[in-house]
Amino acid sequence: MLGDFMKKFIRVLDGFFAAAIFVFFTIIGIGNYILPSNINTYYDKPISYGNIFTFTLSDDEQVDFQRSRPVSAIEGDIKLFGVIPVKTATLSYNQEQSVAVSGESFGIKLYTDGVIVVGTRDVEGDNGKSNPAKEAGLEKGDIIVSINDIKTTTSDKVEEIFNDNNGKPYKIKVKRNGNYKTFSLTPVYSKSEGSYKVGIWVRDSTAGIGTITFYNPSNSSFAALGHPITDVDTNEIMPILEGEAVEANVTKLYKSSNGEAGSICCDFTNNKIGSLSTNSVSGIYGKYICNTDKCSEYKVAPAQEVEKGQAQIICTLDSSGPQLYTVEIVKVSYRDSQEKNMVIKVVDENLISKTGGIVQGMSGSPIIQNGKLVGALTHVIVDNPEKGYGIFAEKMLQQSNSVV
Repeated sequence: MLGDFMKKFIRVLDGFFAAAIFVFFTIIGIGNYILPSNINTYYDKPISYGNIFTFTLSDDEQVDFQRSRPVSAIEGDIKLFGVIPVKTATLSYNQEQSVAVSGESFGIKLYTDGVIVVGTRDVEGDNGKSNPAKEAGLEKGDIIVSINDIKTTTSDKVEEIFNDNNGKPYKIKVKRNGNYKTFSLTPVYSKSEGSYKVGIWVRDSTAGIGTITFYNPSNSSFAALGHPITDVDTNEIMPILEGEAVEANVTKLYKSSNGEAGSICCDFTNNKIGSLSTNSVSGIYGKYICNTDKCSEYKVAPAQEVEKGQAQIICTLDSSGPQLYTVEIVKVSYRDSQEKNMVIKVVDENLISKTGGIVQGMSGSPIIQNGKLVGALTHVIVDNPEKGYGIFAEKMLQQSNSVV
């Protein structure tokens, strides 16, 4: 009888240990996936993630922080419960910075460096339909930088060159995925239009609205959106030739609902508040030429200080200007390559009643937690507009510091 009991007890114990081992290695696997390989810090204090994972310097990299500080990146391990190594990471020290946080809506006028191919079409020729641009090798999303060695920066210039031809091939230089390629494009004579056609659609500019995240006093730059401006047809990041930020006044709100994102509508003014120079995965950047009377100063938090829990966003929904609204950070991901670092849930009933949650035009709204700037709102989750994504302010500050 006792032997049967012991056998059952041992089987239960084996099952318990098997489950514990599975959970243990699952936590290690998840930690290895969500934790960063590069860590930035601004001061000497322990670095931890969710009080589960902690960063520890290698034995030969110990530093007496009271007397010295490493001038270059140093290696260490992120450990589970401070004991079990999960992954190796590099720690870098940077000067702590304060920025002037905004939350103000603004207008965007952007001209591309080259023209973007947004589509091709068939041309009806002597031998039936053909697609000259596609047959030449051009693809949607290509950026045409020159035609017959003539630099192209506007769709009008492209149209002018293509309209002045007698059927001879064009030498088309494009930028695709960061690399330059050259193609030979031979136009086809269209009887219906009485001229040679290449069958291509291009775009050279865009306009829209967004929210200014912060002004960086160290180099008079500003950061906004938290995500890139992409072409509506190709979804490619639009390369900036020149652009400007202008003052905008909110005129109307369209509320979000499940399955449909609302939007903020604005009227642009002629008051230029900045010039645009960078369109990157972490937002748009440029020089700020307006005063910062409406801004409040906040220190920028390193990514590891961002935690689940209550926070605030600052955004402009009417003529009263930037206002604070309560949100909750419900998920945080510290991965280096991840741009959607946070999941944000709107819990402010006043904001929900006005907008239904998150709407287009709120991109760039600063996220404040524990008295510091921790990130910016970037996207709405269309199927559940009370939720959206955010990016770490640390990433936006790094890009902002490179603006010249």
